[in-house]
Amino acid sequence: MSERIALSIVVPVYNGAGSVGELVAALRALDIEGGLEIVLVVDGSPDNSAEVCRALVAQPGAPVRLVNLSRNFGEHNAVMAGFAHARGAFAITMDDDLQNPPGEVKRLFEHARDGGFDLVYTYYAEKKHALWRNLGSAFTNWCADKLIDKPRGLYLSSFRCVSAFAREKIVPYAGPYPYVDGLLMQVTQNIGRLQVEHLARAGGQSNYTLRRLLRLWLSMFLNFSVMPLRAASLTGFALSGVGLLGFLFVLIEALVKRDLPAGWASMMSAVALLAGVQLLILGVMGEYLGRMFLTANQKPQYVVREVISRDDDAR
Repeated sequence: MSERIALSIVVPVYNGAGSVGELVAALRALDIEGGLEIVLVVDGSPDNSAEVCRALVAQPGAPVRLVNLSRNFGEHNAVMAGFAHARGAFAITMDDDLQNPPGEVKRLFEHARDGGFDLVYTYYAEKKHALWRNLGSAFTNWCADKLIDKPRGLYLSSFRCVSAFAREKIVPYAGPYPYVDGLLMQVTQNIGRLQVEHLARAGGQSNYTLRRLLRLWLSMFLNFSVMPLRAASLTGFALSGVGLLGFLFVLIEALVKRDLPAGWASMMSAVALLAGVQLLILGVMGEYLGRMFLTANQKPQYVVREVISRDDDAR
């Protein structure tokens, strides 16, 4: 496009019927030089979020585009769908729960634009999440330091600003288990940071259950690094060394002490340890193979049921 609007705001919506209207109203009140659009991606939400978003499309103000997915695919899949339908020179991703104040959107956009960054992550002086969520985020970021090409110490937040250059480079990725941050790290290291405010959740509870967080962690852990396979190999080598030392110890002891009783307990302990490690390594390899199988069989990253904008351009 020879001309594009300045900013697209991509919002995955799941159980957000009670908050997305307030969020859109606040975003429409922003004064963004070059204009903005709002892309609402309804990710198979079980409530009436789709109907609420349809009504928001028809209201006056900054244009809203509804991307309605056929079922629930997950937050990162929904973000990829939003990126595919965004038209801005920059795109900001944010949740629908109002924990990121809409007033911070303009600061984030201007910081990315004026600094010439491809990607800007926000971070918080204090996160208003439950303790287990904060611990899970800290663990995920620690793993990301080891597994993906992430600048050390950078906090990976879902409230981020992405340039059109970086966004358009990752949109063609069609794998069924996208990890947006891992994809972005493969494209650019021109990354900035900005401290923003984080509010307590106004109502309801987080849509991120332990199961969803584990699924997201596996996408980061397995999709963008072969380090788990290398760790499995190193574990095998280490245990082989331990086994060799044990064999030498038993052989020497048998030569020195002829009347040793059969060691049932030690044997069972060794078998249990080795069997557990083997199953763990096979599980890691099986997870890789399973994901390769699903990718080869073209499991969809997302399926769009309809796209609705103010001019009734539904398809």
